[in-house]
Amino acid sequence: MDLAAIFLGTGGSVPSARRSTASVLIARGGDRLLFDCGEGTQRQLQRSLGLVQVDELYLTHFHADHILGLPGLLKTYDLTDREVPLTIYGPSGLRELFKVLGPIVGRIGFGLELVELAPGDAVAHNGYEVQSFEAAHSVRASGYALVEEERPGRFDPDAAKAAGVPEGPAFAALQRGEEVEGSKGSVSPGQVMGPSRPGRTVVLTGDTAPSPATVAAAADAELLIHDASFAEEEAQRAAETGHSTVGQAAAVAAEAHVKLLALVHISSRYHVGKVLDEAREVFEPTIAPRDFDIIEIPFAERGEPELIPNGARERGRDEVQPGTESSSPTP
Repeated sequence: MDLAAIFLGTGGSVPSARRSTASVLIARGGDRLLFDCGEGTQRQLQRSLGLVQVDELYLTHFHADHILGLPGLLKTYDLTDREVPLTIYGPSGLRELFKVLGPIVGRIGFGLELVELAPGDAVAHNGYEVQSFEAAHSVRASGYALVEEERPGRFDPDAAKAAGVPEGPAFAALQRGEEVEGSKGSVSPGQVMGPSRPGRTVVLTGDTAPSPATVAAAADAELLIHDASFAEEEAQRAAETGHSTVGQAAAVAAEAHVKLLALVHISSRYHVGKVLDEAREVFEPTIAPRDFDIIEIPFAERGEPELIPNGARERGRDEVQPGTESSSPTP
């Protein structure tokens, strides 16, 4: 099962020529989950993967740089005849936000469901869930953790044969967790299956100061995508505004024992290479993705998370799944 983080907007509160505002697409198998929808998100999609029809949309909070892309994306979905309903999740206040956005978006022809999540709530999916946790920002805000279920251990066909189990349907039944009859008696899955293997975890903080809630949510995660708005010299301003310095984000990653830290929301007034060096002094496996970069996250036994520079644009339309719309809308 493929799992990847696709960075559509990695910049700070103000977009720059090279970095758009907050937006990350998580692709797991055929699922497409969009986290935040900053200004120009649909344009970023059109410049890379095509106008992907996301399955769900999660908002961390309602500051403009995280939601200004919503009206345009929703209206374009309507103009391109989207039929599949869309669920938008966010912290308390989501419904009030849409009372304001409603006149801008206007009438749309597909179902739109708004779900407010409290810290600790989880959205169940097939094989994983998206868990909400409290972020430490200047307003009510949530972070999200995509947490996969444990996977069955590896099947040992030689052990099954030695226990008298014939190849074929009985092998499949054992792998489903069912007991079967062999020539030497009953055989349970535990006799032929290795220990359970962990799933993967990807955590997105949105805007936040460093917090124990993030450390807990990101414990042993494959990937932590963390706010890094300020350099260390502006730690006081970070605290006053509910953001993190690059060093604080790195300290969270180190405490949580994540495999890879991705810094986002870095202010455009900083040289990214310099602040990245600051972070790596605290936590070495740290990167600062650019817009259109992809981080692929394999299962642990297959390797470490890997950065694919400009991967979204290079893959282009090949990444678009059935149900997407790549043509220009016609009013």
